[in-house]
Amino acid sequence: MQFDLLQKDPHTKARAGSITTDHGVIETPIFMPVGTVASVKGVHQRELKDDINPDIILGNTYHLYLRPQTEILEKAGGLHKFMNWDRNILTDSGGYQVYSLSANRKIKEEGVKFKSHIDGSYHFFTPENVMEIQRTIGADIIMAFDECTPYPCDYRYAQRSMHMTHRWLDRCINHLEKVPTKYGYDQTFFPIIQGSTYKDLRQQSAEYIANSNQQGNAIGGLSVGEPAEEMYAMTEVVCEILPEDKPRYLMGVGTPINILENIALGIDMFDCVMPTRNARNGMLFTAHGTINIKNKKWEDDFSPVDEMGHTFVDTEYTKAYLRHLFAANEYLGKQIATIHNLGFYMWLVREARKHILAGDFRTWKDMMVRNMSQRL
Repeated sequence: MQFDLLQKDPHTKARAGSITTDHGVIETPIFMPVGTVASVKGVHQRELKDDINPDIILGNTYHLYLRPQTEILEKAGGLHKFMNWDRNILTDSGGYQVYSLSANRKIKEEGVKFKSHIDGSYHFFTPENVMEIQRTIGADIIMAFDECTPYPCDYRYAQRSMHMTHRWLDRCINHLEKVPTKYGYDQTFFPIIQGSTYKDLRQQSAEYIANSNQQGNAIGGLSVGEPAEEMYAMTEVVCEILPEDKPRYLMGVGTPINILENIALGIDMFDCVMPTRNARNGMLFTAHGTINIKNKKWEDDFSPVDEMGHTFVDTEYTKAYLRHLFAANEYLGKQIATIHNLGFYMWLVREARKHILAGDFRTWKDMMVRNMSQRL
């Protein structure tokens, strides 16, 4: 993997860059649609590629390990071939899923024992076997196995957890050297910073992760319920420590406003289920604010879903028609809303990049944050 830092915004910490892997170029800042089980929910790969057009998507190690299982993925020749996606893929390590399964898992130094949400069977993740699983899945960028702490989190727990995440990181790095890639292209490994919302822990963790000298770095354990101001404060602390010449990935973030504010703090990569999950519940994100398409006010609004036309659905359908689909519980409504939201997220990060390159990102960002704060 190669990262080129092309431009820094003069008035914020925002950066425009490019990441080059064996599956192509990723222009940053970038948003990665979440394809949890080898599918971005409700979207065909053709629509994903031709209309939404991301440079990279995300897959989920925990879910893919359980279904279809790594044996099937290996027989297929890896996740790219299995799902017919020839661009970049990043896999998370399962640490977040382990966090979200708090009632069905037990964490100890060796690893995490957890119960499958599908059939109740027991499994054990260690830093070592998670590296092997991600080698078999075959993503271009793979993540360290970590523990994601909840919010709020006791200081001593956050500290113990952070140190264990660091020990797990060392085990991941050591084991990766023994496990070759499988499908004829390189994989890039990112470690993950933890430390909850404690500034001193975040600083320690950022220094430890920076000193591991990997090709990119990730920030985990945010967007788990803490106020946005705390998220921004921790991001700022960490970005001051992380090396400038490597991409920075803020995991699981977030709203369009969260994304722009974190770009301003120096983040390059994002992923979140929000555009797809909220779409399925009838919430549309636009440059002028959010729309709850289920509201009666849209019942006889025959204007396009979004006049800006980021994807084909925005001008092919009206708000009244989309509201009708939701009222009738028709699957097509969820699909239209999903394509719209993902198209908007992609437009947002690409527009941010244009303004960073032009040197007027801050003015544009402040205007967008004001506009997107509105409920339409």
